[in-house]
Amino acid sequence: MDTAQRLRNAAMSKLIRQVSIETPAPKLKDCVLNLVVPVPDTPVQGARILVVYAGACYRKNQSTSISSISSQLSDTGDITTSLHLLAKQMQSGSFTSISEEGPDSAPPQHHQTSVAIQHNPQAHQGVRDGALFPGFEVAGVIESLGSELKPDCGFKVGQRVILYPYEGVPHGYSELMVVPDLKYLIPIPDELSLSVAATLPTGALLAQSAIIAAHKIVDDLLKSRPGEKVKILIVGTGGLALWAVRIAAQHFYTPATKDKIQITVASLRDEGFLVAKKCERVNIVQWNEDLYEKQLIERTHDACDGLVDIVIDFGTTSRSLHRSMQCLTKGGHIFISDEVAEKLLPKFSKRAEERGQTIEAVPTGTIEQLHQLVKLVSSNEIEPPPHSVFPSDQAADVVRKLASSDIPGRAILKFHDIE
Repeated sequence: MDTAQRLRNAAMSKLIRQVSIETPAPKLKDCVLNLVVPVPDTPVQGARILVVYAGACYRKNQSTSISSISSQLSDTGDITTSLHLLAKQMQSGSFTSISEEGPDSAPPQHHQTSVAIQHNPQAHQGVRDGALFPGFEVAGVIESLGSELKPDCGFKVGQRVILYPYEGVPHGYSELMVVPDLKYLIPIPDELSLSVAATLPTGALLAQSAIIAAHKIVDDLLKSRPGEKVKILIVGTGGLALWAVRIAAQHFYTPATKDKIQITVASLRDEGFLVAKKCERVNIVQWNEDLYEKQLIERTHDACDGLVDIVIDFGTTSRSLHRSMQCLTKGGHIFISDEVAEKLLPKFSKRAEERGQTIEAVPTGTIEQLHQLVKLVSSNEIEPPPHSVFPSDQAADVVRKLASSDIPGRAILKFHDIE
């Protein structure tokens, strides 16, 4: 079936599929839900996107509303019943049916669960929380454009695009999703595959934002210490850290500075260690959590030839940040993501001040940076990390593999076959 026919079929359908992924829990081994939601109307100044690929990930429950449900989820293996409670708490009756039989007669579910949502097109918005709908790394094609847009708006139906993660973007993996303003769409050139493009809007963009934030520090150090190397430590694993390594190499390993900058990766698990080894001119140190802290810190000092000037820490834990501070010189900078800064900064700000170190939160990145990232990746100036593509109906298996670190690089869910 060609793209045009798929677009027509999507437009004619009254309901579409949406995949949500919740944090795996001891009694909720299968945490992927298939919801049926109404086809959203195309905004008059925006567009409706047919989702082809979406980056698979999950987040831990963080919001108060979802946390209150988490205790109920931990007490039952029947997620259909739990979602019924969720719907009653958060939507006050907006959910008209949960499975065909209803929550009271539904058998215990051990795999993917279907939840039907009817009537109010906005009903599903009530549970679009990051805990249930974790990602918006979306690549697809424009299915329709708003009625008030002019022919010279810069976009056309069928065009390949990715979505910038703007404030208020719906979280989740719907077959169709709407964008209120065309400025949030980034065109994808033909030479860049949509599966790779789907990895750019959050992970790669955050990595680029961190490298750009670090670049000013690097420039200042190169000017103030012309005879010394600037040492950078990147902490993490998986796609985020691997993107950071590649982007850092593109930024810093220029003819003028390639011998003045040293990049080291502290990998948090084996597969990240093996993949990072393939990056040229990058030192590797493995942070095996079975070792004592003193051993890990000494191992890192050896790999970096002493203390480092900059740490980009994607580890997200107190232990990781504490270890990073032990590897950082006085006057050094640590960059952490905005997402974890609220949790970690209150714990470590005073300690950083006492050590003469600076911890800085890095925002996701700008639309302009995402445009630039697309150009760099499509022109092969930055090589993307490895990724694996899975049919969206295998999402439950993908999440289990992600939770046990069985997928190297990024996992991408495929919703439609248009390439």
